[in-house]
Amino acid sequence: MGYGVSPHMKLKVRVVHYRHDCWYADIDDADDRQPDDPYWYADGCRTQADAIALACSQLAALDQAVAAGTFPHRISETVAA
Repeated sequence: MGYGVSPHMKLKVRVVHYRHDCWYADIDDADDRQPDDPYWYADGCRTQADAIALACSQLAALDQAVAAGTFPHRISETVAA
């Protein structure tokens, strides 16, 4: 198995307010100390609630994918070079 999400992995959602009108959210491995390569991210959410809702819906989609036997990969692994 590669570096994708596994059924036993602990994922975390991180939400950061980095400008007065902009929130960032990502989903990553809870044990990953380097947050530079998440499984998913959203940049430019207008409110904290928007960022949390978007991240939660994506986390649910990742959970459904894993339950269906499809293991998503990190963003860097899915982008064609």
